[in-house]
Amino acid sequence: MPRYALLILPAFNRVYADSAPRLTLAELAVFAGRGLAADVAGIEETRIGGLPYVTFETAEPLSGADMALLSNLSSVYALFGVEGELLRPAELAPLDRLSSDLLTIQKYAGKTNEHFTKLLLNVTVLASGFRLGDRLAVLDPLCGRGTTLNQALMYGYDAYGLDHDSKDFEAYSGFLRTWLKNKRLKHTAETVPVRRQRALVGRRLDVVFGATKEAYKAGETQKVTVVNADTVRAREFFKPGSFHAVVTDAPYGVQHGSKGGTGLSRSPLELLERAAPVWAELLKPGGALGVSWNTYGGGRDELARVLTGAGLDVVDYPDFEHWVDQAIVRDIMVARKPAG
Repeated sequence: MPRYALLILPAFNRVYADSAPRLTLAELAVFAGRGLAADVAGIEETRIGGLPYVTFETAEPLSGADMALLSNLSSVYALFGVEGELLRPAELAPLDRLSSDLLTIQKYAGKTNEHFTKLLLNVTVLASGFRLGDRLAVLDPLCGRGTTLNQALMYGYDAYGLDHDSKDFEAYSGFLRTWLKNKRLKHTAETVPVRRQRALVGRRLDVVFGATKEAYKAGETQKVTVVNADTVRAREFFKPGSFHAVVTDAPYGVQHGSKGGTGLSRSPLELLERAAPVWAELLKPGGALGVSWNTYGGGRDELARVLTGAGLDVVDYPDFEHWVDQAIVRDIMVARKPAG
């Protein structure tokens, strides 16, 4: 049987680097079950030459399409065919269409690791009725300073977000405008007030850009829309059935709350109970919701009840739980909106 070895991408975050091989095992299992044409077996963590790899076997050699799909694993650095004691490098063809510094330039306290963000987006889309390489519309309803939005843009998707924090809204708006200018990408960008019955209910950033000047002129553009408003009011800004995927990193319980609620809470479940039905309504049939959360703020069964109560079907996935720091143990749950 053909055997392959995935070299794990080095991570500057030491804690995440320690978790990366195990998370890659789980992520590869999702790719194998929901994306790859090849039958995959024997997935395990292996050290080769002192470096961390994830190895696996297939019944037949990987096709070009399978190689391309595996190129998008969140922590893959290189892919090799194993031939005895030798490794033969395979050609990677990731979906990434923009410079990687879109993900790495921003540095701030509380930023979600970009490798983890990519993993969350991957497993959410793979749970949906759509393919990772399709042209998708992705919403992060708690977008902060846009890590999820930027990863969606890397894949060629249209990105949409909400966040009630004005400072985060302004920081992301300033960053994206500056990045587009520095990269000399043809674009338009404007921030406009949003009113309902003459009352100001939020602000909206609208960006349209092309990966090249030729693409922009031809109308081959990507869109970014971010609204500075409470996530539970998302239906006031986006139409039902607008998104192929809703992907978000829930508050970790460090005095975060939703405006218009009962105040600040250390548990993300209170926010999710109010917001999940709204988010579910925004999904297209067959779309998927992926959420990461701090398990100290609520268990899997509790979150599953919230998502099921919102009309979603929780997907049976491998274990993605991992330690972040003494106050945070992070996990992932994905649920799909029925197609019919």
